[in-house]
Amino acid sequence: MTTVFSWLAATFVTIPLLGYIVFFIIAKQITKNHRRSVHLSMDFSTLLFIISVHYLIQAIWGHSLIWLLLLIMLAVASTVVIAHYKVKQEIIIRKVFKGFWRVNFLLFFCIYFCLVIYGMISRISQVLLA
Repeated sequence: MTTVFSWLAATFVTIPLLGYIVFFIIAKQITKNHRRSVHLSMDFSTLLFIISVHYLIQAIWGHSLIWLLLLIMLAVASTVVIAHYKVKQEIIIRKVFKGFWRVNFLLFFCIYFCLVIYGMISRISQVLLA
């Protein structure tokens, strides 16, 4: 059983888009609401994209930049708090956290695809030039 769980976790971290799709299908079956299912699957797969970006950076450049990822997330959190305060004139923690988490999804989703493309081009060019 632990082997199956570790295999699933490794698969979802390696291919977080697959995790997003699985979360979406499960949420769609439970909620019967497309919009809510998209939001729930975004919320659940954000952590997968963050972890995946970390491991892609390790695979491409050979060292961990987790400190940079945490710094980026801190900057995103600060930006979301300031923007929320400017709009609402008060800070509602639940809405701020939800905004922070969804902006992180968008950011790490984009970073993930950029790193995948860069990694493939980098490996292909290494093979062709070797």
